[in-house]
Amino acid sequence: MRHAAFAARRRLLGWLGSLGAAPLLGALPRPAQAAAQVAPQACDWPLYRQFLARLVQDDGRVIDPSTPEQHSTSEGQSYGMVFALIANDRATFDRLWQWSVANLGAGDLATRLPAWRWGRRSDGSWGVIDANSASDADLWFAYALLEGARLWKQPRYATAARALLKQVAAQEVGSLPGFGTMLLPGPQGFMTGGPKPADKAEAASAAKDDGKGGARSDAKSDAPRQWRLNASYLPVPVLRRLAAADGAGPWATLAVQAGRFITAVARRGIVPDWSAYASPGGFGTDAVKGDVSSYDAIRVYLWSGMTPRADAAGRAIRQALAPHAQRMAGLAAPPERMHADSGALEGEGPLGFSAALLPFLAAAGSSGLAAQRSRAQGLADPVHQQRAPATYYDTVLGLFGLGYDEGRYRFAPSGQLELQWEKACRSAAAK
Repeated sequence: MRHAAFAARRRLLGWLGSLGAAPLLGALPRPAQAAAQVAPQACDWPLYRQFLARLVQDDGRVIDPSTPEQHSTSEGQSYGMVFALIANDRATFDRLWQWSVANLGAGDLATRLPAWRWGRRSDGSWGVIDANSASDADLWFAYALLEGARLWKQPRYATAARALLKQVAAQEVGSLPGFGTMLLPGPQGFMTGGPKPADKAEAASAAKDDGKGGARSDAKSDAPRQWRLNASYLPVPVLRRLAAADGAGPWATLAVQAGRFITAVARRGIVPDWSAYASPGGFGTDAVKGDVSSYDAIRVYLWSGMTPRADAAGRAIRQALAPHAQRMAGLAAPPERMHADSGALEGEGPLGFSAALLPFLAAAGSSGLAAQRSRAQGLADPVHQQRAPATYYDTVLGLFGLGYDEGRYRFAPSGQLELQWEKACRSAAAK
Protein backbone atom coordinates (compact mmCIF):
# COMPACT_ATOMS: atom_id res chain seq x y z
CA MET A 1 0.00 0.00 0.00
CA ARG A 2 2.61 2.43 1.09
CA HIS A 3 5.65 1.09 -0.65
CA ALA A 4 5.76 2.86 -4.00
CA ALA A 5 8.88 4.64 -2.81
CA PHE A 6 10.53 1.25 -2.45
CA ALA A 7 9.79 0.06 -6.01
CA ALA A 8 13.44 0.41 -6.96
CA ARG A 9 14.46 -0.57 -3.44
CA ARG A 10 11.38 -0.62 -1.19
CA ARG A 11 8.50 1.87 -0.67
CA LEU A 12 7.97 3.38 1.34
CA LEU A 13 10.64 14.89 21.74
CA GLY A 14 10.05 12.59 24.33
CA TRP A 15 6.70 14.20 24.99
CA LEU A 16 7.44 17.04 22.55
CA GLY A 17 7.76 19.17 25.67
CA SER A 18 3.99 18.72 25.69
CA LEU A 19 1.37 17.59 23.20
CA GLY A 20 0.88 21.21 22.27
CA ALA A 21 4.42 21.59 20.98
CA ALA A 22 4.92 22.42 17.32
CA PRO A 23 5.27 19.20 15.31
CA LEU A 24 8.70 19.59 13.77
CA LEU A 25 8.19 21.84 10.80
CA GLY A 26 11.74 23.05 10.57
CA ALA A 27 15.01 21.43 9.60
CA LEU A 28 15.34 17.68 9.73
CA PRO A 29 16.53 16.65 13.21
CA ARG A 30 19.59 14.45 13.50
CA PRO A 31 19.26 10.76 14.45
CA ALA A 32 19.02 10.08 18.15
CA GLN A 33 22.47 9.99 19.72
CA ALA A 34 21.15 9.29 23.20
CA ALA A 35 19.05 6.38 21.98
CA ALA A 36 21.99 4.97 20.03
CA GLN A 37 24.05 4.85 23.21
CA VAL A 38 21.63 2.84 25.32
CA ALA A 39 23.75 0.76 27.67
CA PRO A 40 23.79 -2.90 26.57
CA GLN A 41 21.80 -5.17 28.88
CA ALA A 42 22.01 -8.90 29.40
CA CYS A 43 19.77 -9.31 26.35
CA ASP A 44 21.60 -6.84 24.15
CA TRP A 45 20.14 -6.62 20.65
CA PRO A 46 22.69 -5.19 18.18
CA LEU A 47 20.24 -4.83 15.30
CA TYR A 48 17.85 -2.89 17.55
CA ARG A 49 20.66 -0.55 18.57
CA GLN A 50 21.42 -0.08 14.87
CA PHE A 51 17.75 0.74 14.26
CA LEU A 52 17.83 3.38 17.00
CA ALA A 53 21.09 4.89 15.82
CA ARG A 54 20.22 5.14 12.13
CA LEU A 55 16.48 5.42 11.87
CA VAL A 56 15.02 6.86 15.10
CA GLN A 57 15.32 10.55 15.95
CA ASP A 58 15.55 12.11 19.39
CA ASP A 59 11.90 13.13 19.22
CA GLY A 60 10.61 9.60 18.51
CA ARG A 61 10.23 9.82 14.76
CA VAL A 62 11.14 6.72 12.75
CA ILE A 63 12.55 8.04 9.50
CA ASP A 64 13.04 6.38 6.15
CA PRO A 65 16.02 8.38 4.83
CA SER A 66 15.93 6.68 1.44
CA THR A 67 12.79 8.55 0.36
CA PRO A 68 12.89 12.05 -1.16
CA GLU A 69 10.46 13.26 1.49
CA GLN A 70 12.56 11.76 4.32
CA HIS A 71 9.24 10.43 5.39
CA SER A 72 7.84 8.68 8.41
CA THR A 73 4.88 6.29 8.27
CA SER A 74 2.39 4.95 10.75
CA GLU A 75 3.83 1.53 9.87
CA GLY A 76 7.31 2.52 10.98
CA GLN A 77 6.07 4.12 14.19
CA SER A 78 3.97 1.10 15.15
CA TYR A 79 6.68 -1.42 14.27
CA GLY A 80 9.16 0.60 16.30
CA MET A 81 6.90 0.37 19.33
CA VAL A 82 6.76 -3.42 18.98
CA PHE A 83 10.56 -3.60 18.78
CA ALA A 84 10.80 -1.41 21.89
CA LEU A 85 8.58 -3.91 23.71
CA ILE A 86 10.81 -6.79 22.63
CA ALA A 87 13.85 -4.81 23.81
CA ASN A 88 12.19 -3.72 27.11
CA ASP A 89 12.83 -0.11 26.13
CA ARG A 90 9.90 1.84 27.54
CA ALA A 91 11.51 5.25 27.01
CA THR A 92 11.69 4.72 23.25
CA PHE A 93 8.19 3.20 23.23
CA ASP A 94 6.82 6.38 24.83
CA ARG A 95 8.73 8.68 22.47
CA LEU A 96 7.45 6.86 19.40
CA TRP A 97 3.85 6.87 20.61
CA GLN A 98 3.85 10.51 21.64
CA TRP A 99 5.40 11.60 18.35
CA SER A 100 2.68 9.64 16.54
CA VAL A 101 -0.11 11.21 18.58
CA ALA A 102 1.23 14.72 18.07
CA ASN A 103 2.11 14.47 14.38
CA LEU A 104 0.04 11.68 12.82
CA GLY A 105 -2.99 12.37 14.99
CA ALA A 106 -2.75 16.16 15.43
CA GLY A 107 -2.70 15.55 19.17
CA ASP A 108 -5.71 13.23 19.25
CA LEU A 109 -5.75 9.51 18.50
CA ALA A 110 -8.72 8.85 20.76
CA THR A 111 -11.30 10.02 18.21
CA ARG A 112 -9.39 9.84 14.92
CA LEU A 113 -7.12 7.50 13.00
CA PRO A 114 -3.45 8.36 12.42
CA ALA A 115 -2.32 9.72 9.07
CA TRP A 116 -0.16 7.14 7.41
CA ARG A 117 2.55 9.43 5.94
CA TRP A 118 4.43 12.46 7.30
CA GLY A 119 7.49 14.20 5.88
CA ARG A 120 8.84 17.03 3.80
CA ARG A 121 6.11 18.49 1.60
CA SER A 122 6.62 19.89 -1.89
CA ASP A 123 6.74 23.45 -0.49
CA GLY A 124 9.58 22.51 1.87
CA SER A 125 7.50 22.47 5.04
CA TRP A 126 7.19 19.41 7.28
CA GLY A 127 3.93 17.71 8.15
CA VAL A 128 1.30 15.22 7.05
CA ILE A 129 1.67 14.30 3.38
CA ASP A 130 -1.26 11.87 3.22
CA ALA A 131 -3.94 12.01 5.90
CA ASN A 132 -5.55 8.69 4.95
CA SER A 133 -4.81 5.98 7.51
CA ALA A 134 -3.30 2.52 7.04
CA SER A 135 -5.23 -0.22 8.79
CA ASP A 136 -2.32 -2.58 9.33
CA ALA A 137 -0.36 0.07 11.20
CA ASP A 138 -3.46 0.95 13.20
CA LEU A 139 -3.74 -2.68 14.34
CA TRP A 140 -0.06 -2.83 15.26
CA PHE A 141 -0.39 0.43 17.22
CA ALA A 142 -3.28 -1.05 19.21
CA TYR A 143 -1.40 -4.30 19.71
CA ALA A 144 1.73 -2.54 20.98
CA LEU A 145 -0.32 -0.42 23.37
CA LEU A 146 -2.18 -3.42 24.78
CA GLU A 147 1.05 -5.30 25.33
CA GLY A 148 2.73 -2.23 26.78
CA ALA A 149 -0.13 -1.93 29.26
CA ARG A 150 0.25 -5.56 30.28
CA LEU A 151 4.04 -5.79 30.42
CA TRP A 152 4.71 -2.42 32.05
CA LYS A 153 1.46 -2.20 34.05
CA GLN A 154 0.32 1.03 32.44
CA PRO A 155 -3.50 1.06 32.03
CA ARG A 156 -3.41 4.31 30.06
CA TYR A 157 -1.87 2.43 27.13
CA ALA A 158 -4.81 0.01 27.10
CA THR A 159 -7.26 2.92 27.18
CA ALA A 160 -5.56 4.41 24.09
CA ALA A 161 -5.61 1.02 22.36
CA ARG A 162 -9.33 0.51 22.86
CA ALA A 163 -10.13 4.00 21.59
CA LEU A 164 -8.07 3.31 18.48
CA LEU A 165 -9.72 -0.07 17.91
CA LYS A 166 -13.13 1.57 18.06
CA GLN A 167 -12.11 3.83 15.18
CA VAL A 168 -10.64 0.95 13.17
CA ALA A 169 -13.81 -1.12 13.55
CA ALA A 170 -15.97 1.82 12.48
CA GLN A 171 -13.90 3.04 9.53
CA GLU A 172 -11.62 0.26 8.29
CA VAL A 173 -13.69 -2.91 8.56
CA GLY A 174 -16.33 -3.71 5.97
CA SER A 175 -18.39 -6.58 4.63
CA LEU A 176 -17.71 -8.05 1.19
CA PRO A 177 -20.84 -9.54 -0.40
CA GLY A 178 -20.40 -13.30 -0.60
CA PHE A 179 -17.29 -13.30 1.62
CA GLY A 180 -18.14 -11.43 4.78
CA THR A 181 -16.16 -9.30 7.20
CA MET A 182 -12.84 -7.98 5.94
CA LEU A 183 -10.21 -5.46 6.96
CA LEU A 184 -9.96 -2.71 4.35
CA PRO A 185 -6.53 -1.13 3.76
CA GLY A 186 -7.83 2.27 4.81
CA PRO A 187 -11.03 4.30 5.13
CA GLN A 188 -10.74 5.76 1.63
CA GLY A 189 -9.54 4.71 -1.77
CA PHE A 190 -10.00 0.94 -1.89
CA MET A 191 -13.49 0.42 -3.25
CA THR A 192 -14.71 1.25 -6.75
CA GLY A 193 -18.21 1.22 -8.13
CA GLY A 194 -21.27 1.31 -5.93
CA PRO A 195 -23.56 4.27 -5.22
CA LYS A 196 -23.13 7.43 -7.25
CA PRO A 197 -21.74 10.43 -5.30
CA ALA A 198 -24.22 13.16 -4.51
CA ASP A 199 -22.62 15.91 -6.61
CA LYS A 200 -19.87 16.69 -9.08
CA ALA A 201 -17.48 17.99 -6.44
CA GLU A 202 -17.73 14.73 -4.53
CA ALA A 203 -17.28 12.76 -7.74
CA ALA A 204 -14.15 14.73 -8.65
CA SER A 205 -12.73 14.12 -5.19
CA ALA A 206 -13.56 10.44 -5.40
CA ALA A 207 -11.75 10.07 -8.72
CA LYS A 208 -8.38 11.20 -7.35
CA ASP A 209 -5.62 8.74 -6.57
CA ASP A 210 -5.32 8.55 -2.79
CA GLY A 211 -1.52 8.37 -2.83
CA LYS A 212 -1.40 4.88 -1.36
CA GLY A 213 -1.83 2.76 -4.46
CA GLY A 214 -5.60 3.03 -4.51
CA ALA A 215 -7.98 4.97 -6.71
CA ARG A 216 -11.14 6.39 -5.27
CA SER A 217 -14.61 5.41 -6.41
CA ASP A 218 -15.28 5.73 -10.14
CA ALA A 219 -18.73 7.09 -9.24
CA LYS A 220 -20.60 4.87 -11.74
CA SER A 221 -23.80 3.68 -10.17
CA ASP A 222 -24.08 0.77 -12.64
CA ALA A 223 -20.51 -0.48 -12.16
CA PRO A 224 -19.92 -3.63 -10.10
CA ARG A 225 -18.34 -2.98 -6.75
CA GLN A 226 -14.69 -3.95 -6.39
CA TRP A 227 -12.31 -3.81 -3.45
CA ARG A 228 -8.53 -3.82 -3.29
CA LEU A 229 -7.15 -5.89 -0.43
CA ASN A 230 -3.73 -6.63 1.02
CA ALA A 231 -3.05 -10.01 2.64
CA SER A 232 -0.10 -8.71 4.67
CA TYR A 233 -2.45 -6.52 6.72
CA LEU A 234 -3.84 -9.50 8.64
CA PRO A 235 -1.26 -10.97 11.06
CA VAL A 236 -3.17 -13.65 12.92
CA PRO A 237 -1.34 -13.35 16.29
CA VAL A 238 -2.15 -9.63 16.39
CA LEU A 239 -5.81 -10.33 15.67
CA ARG A 240 -5.91 -12.96 18.43
CA ARG A 241 -4.59 -10.43 20.95
CA LEU A 242 -7.08 -7.79 19.85
CA ALA A 243 -9.92 -10.30 20.14
CA ALA A 244 -8.91 -11.10 23.71
CA ALA A 245 -8.97 -7.41 24.61
CA ASP A 246 -12.13 -6.51 22.67
CA GLY A 247 -14.39 -9.52 22.46
CA ALA A 248 -17.21 -7.53 20.91
CA GLY A 249 -15.03 -6.41 18.01
CA PRO A 250 -14.50 -8.10 14.62
CA TRP A 251 -10.97 -9.33 15.40
CA ALA A 252 -11.62 -13.03 15.94
CA THR A 253 -13.70 -13.11 12.77
CA LEU A 254 -10.90 -11.35 10.87
CA ALA A 255 -8.42 -14.00 12.00
CA VAL A 256 -10.61 -16.69 10.44
CA GLN A 257 -11.09 -14.55 7.35
CA ALA A 258 -7.33 -14.13 7.00
CA GLY A 259 -7.01 -17.86 6.46
CA ARG A 260 -9.86 -17.92 3.96
CA PHE A 261 -8.52 -14.88 2.08
CA ILE A 262 -4.94 -16.13 1.74
CA THR A 263 -6.12 -19.59 0.75
CA ALA A 264 -8.26 -18.02 -1.97
CA VAL A 265 -5.56 -15.83 -3.51
CA ALA A 266 -2.39 -17.92 -3.08
CA ARG A 267 -1.40 -19.83 -6.19
CA ARG A 268 1.63 -22.12 -6.17
CA GLY A 269 2.26 -20.87 -2.65
CA ILE A 270 2.59 -17.30 -3.98
CA VAL A 271 0.51 -14.54 -2.40
CA PRO A 272 0.13 -11.31 -4.42
CA ASP A 273 0.94 -7.98 -2.82
CA TRP A 274 -2.57 -6.85 -3.71
CA SER A 275 -5.74 -8.74 -4.62
CA ALA A 276 -9.09 -7.70 -5.99
CA TYR A 277 -12.51 -8.76 -4.80
CA ALA A 278 -15.51 -8.04 -7.01
CA SER A 279 -19.22 -8.29 -6.38
CA PRO A 280 -20.22 -10.23 -8.34
CA GLY A 281 -17.19 -12.32 -9.23
CA GLY A 282 -15.16 -13.01 -6.09
CA PHE A 283 -11.36 -12.83 -5.84
CA GLY A 284 -9.21 -11.94 -8.83
CA THR A 285 -6.04 -10.21 -9.96
CA ASP A 286 -5.53 -6.62 -8.85
CA ALA A 287 -5.92 -4.19 -11.75
CA VAL A 288 -3.21 -1.85 -10.45
CA LYS A 289 -0.41 -4.11 -9.21
CA GLY A 290 -1.25 -7.29 -11.09
CA ASP A 291 -0.21 -10.67 -9.71
CA VAL A 292 3.18 -9.59 -8.36
CA SER A 293 4.30 -10.81 -4.94
CA SER A 294 7.09 -8.72 -3.48
CA TYR A 295 7.65 -6.09 -0.80
CA ASP A 296 4.18 -6.25 0.71
CA ALA A 297 3.54 -9.99 0.47
CA ILE A 298 6.87 -10.99 2.03
CA ARG A 299 5.22 -10.15 5.35
CA VAL A 300 2.51 -12.77 4.80
CA TYR A 301 5.22 -15.44 5.02
CA LEU A 302 6.73 -13.71 8.05
CA TRP A 303 3.45 -13.54 9.99
CA SER A 304 2.53 -17.12 9.08
CA GLY A 305 5.78 -18.48 10.46
CA MET A 306 5.27 -16.67 13.77
CA THR A 307 1.69 -17.90 14.24
CA PRO A 308 1.45 -20.73 16.83
CA ARG A 309 1.18 -24.14 15.21
CA ALA A 310 -2.13 -24.98 16.89
CA ASP A 311 -3.91 -21.92 15.49
CA ALA A 312 -6.49 -23.07 12.93
CA ALA A 313 -6.18 -19.97 10.76
CA GLY A 314 -2.41 -20.26 10.91
CA ARG A 315 -2.56 -23.87 9.75
CA ALA A 316 -4.73 -22.90 6.77
CA ILE A 317 -2.30 -20.14 5.81
CA ARG A 318 0.79 -22.36 6.13
CA GLN A 319 -0.89 -25.00 3.99
CA ALA A 320 -1.62 -22.42 1.28
CA LEU A 321 1.99 -21.18 1.39
CA ALA A 322 3.69 -24.57 1.67
CA PRO A 323 4.86 -24.74 -1.98
CA HIS A 324 7.00 -21.68 -1.38
CA ALA A 325 8.84 -23.40 1.46
CA GLN A 326 9.65 -26.21 -0.96
CA ARG A 327 10.69 -23.69 -3.61
CA MET A 328 13.11 -21.96 -1.25
CA ALA A 329 14.96 -25.23 -0.58
CA GLY A 330 16.71 -24.82 -3.91
CA LEU A 331 17.36 -21.06 -3.91
CA ALA A 332 20.34 -19.12 -2.55
CA ALA A 333 18.22 -15.99 -2.07
CA PRO A 334 14.49 -15.22 -2.12
CA PRO A 335 13.21 -13.79 -5.41
CA GLU A 336 12.55 -10.06 -5.31
CA ARG A 337 9.35 -10.61 -7.28
CA MET A 338 7.17 -13.64 -7.87
CA HIS A 339 4.09 -13.91 -10.06
CA ALA A 340 1.13 -15.78 -8.66
CA ASP A 341 -0.47 -16.49 -12.03
CA SER A 342 2.55 -17.85 -13.90
CA GLY A 343 4.88 -18.84 -11.08
CA ALA A 344 7.65 -16.77 -12.67
CA LEU A 345 10.48 -15.56 -10.40
CA GLU A 346 12.47 -12.36 -10.91
CA GLY A 347 15.53 -10.82 -9.33
CA GLU A 348 17.18 -11.34 -5.98
CA GLY A 349 15.45 -10.04 -2.88
CA PRO A 350 17.31 -7.94 -0.30
CA LEU A 351 18.68 -9.37 2.93
CA GLY A 352 15.49 -8.38 4.71
CA PHE A 353 13.57 -10.88 2.59
CA SER A 354 15.81 -13.67 3.88
CA ALA A 355 15.20 -12.51 7.45
CA ALA A 356 11.44 -12.36 6.91
CA LEU A 357 11.40 -15.96 5.70
CA LEU A 358 13.22 -17.45 8.70
CA PRO A 359 10.15 -18.11 10.90
CA PHE A 360 8.25 -19.45 7.88
CA LEU A 361 11.02 -21.82 6.77
CA ALA A 362 11.58 -23.00 10.34
CA ALA A 363 7.88 -23.77 10.78
CA ALA A 364 7.87 -25.66 7.49
CA GLY A 365 11.02 -27.63 8.33
CA SER A 366 12.56 -26.40 5.09
CA SER A 367 16.13 -27.35 4.21
CA GLY A 368 16.50 -23.80 2.87
CA LEU A 369 16.53 -22.33 6.39
CA ALA A 370 20.29 -22.41 6.98
CA ALA A 371 21.15 -20.57 3.77
CA GLN A 372 18.65 -17.79 4.45
CA ARG A 373 19.75 -17.48 8.08
CA SER A 374 23.37 -17.03 7.02
CA ARG A 375 22.38 -14.45 4.42
CA ALA A 376 20.07 -12.53 6.78
CA GLN A 377 22.77 -12.20 9.43
CA GLY A 378 24.52 -9.75 7.14
CA LEU A 379 21.98 -7.16 8.32
CA ALA A 380 23.81 -6.89 11.64
CA ASP A 381 27.32 -7.52 10.29
CA PRO A 382 29.44 -4.33 10.69
CA VAL A 383 31.57 -5.20 7.65
CA HIS A 384 28.50 -5.65 5.48
CA GLN A 385 26.95 -2.47 6.82
CA GLN A 386 30.01 -0.46 5.84
CA ARG A 387 29.57 -1.64 2.26
CA ALA A 388 25.78 -1.38 2.07
CA PRO A 389 24.00 0.20 5.05
CA ALA A 390 20.65 -1.38 5.73
CA THR A 391 17.58 0.45 4.53
CA TYR A 392 14.50 1.10 6.65
CA TYR A 393 12.56 -1.87 5.32
CA ASP A 394 15.47 -4.31 5.44
CA THR A 395 16.03 -3.31 9.05
CA VAL A 396 12.45 -3.78 10.21
CA LEU A 397 12.14 -7.12 8.42
CA GLY A 398 15.42 -8.09 10.05
CA LEU A 399 14.21 -7.11 13.50
CA PHE A 400 11.07 -9.17 13.10
CA GLY A 401 12.64 -12.19 11.39
CA LEU A 402 16.04 -12.42 13.07
CA GLY A 403 14.57 -11.39 16.42
CA TYR A 404 12.20 -14.34 16.23
CA ASP A 405 14.88 -16.69 14.95
CA GLU A 406 17.15 -15.71 17.87
CA GLY A 407 14.39 -16.49 20.37
CA ARG A 408 13.89 -12.90 21.54
CA TYR A 409 10.10 -13.22 21.34
CA ARG A 410 7.27 -15.60 20.56
CA PHE A 411 3.50 -15.20 20.26
CA ALA A 412 1.35 -17.19 22.67
CA PRO A 413 -1.92 -18.69 21.35
CA SER A 414 -3.67 -15.67 22.90
CA GLY A 415 -1.45 -13.35 20.85
CA GLN A 416 0.43 -12.12 23.89
CA LEU A 417 4.18 -11.70 23.57
CA GLU A 418 6.45 -14.18 25.30
CA LEU A 419 9.69 -12.25 25.71
CA GLN A 420 13.25 -13.25 26.36
CA TRP A 421 13.78 -10.35 28.74
CA GLU A 422 10.93 -11.51 30.95
CA LYS A 423 12.92 -14.66 31.68
CA ALA A 424 16.65 -14.77 31.07
CA CYS A 425 17.30 -11.03 31.25
CA ARG A 426 14.99 -9.78 33.99
CA SER A 427 17.20 -10.67 36.96
CA ALA A 428 20.41 -9.60 35.24
CA ALA A 429 18.97 -6.26 34.11
CA ALA A 430 17.74 -5.53 37.65
CA LYS A 431 21.22 -5.79 39.16
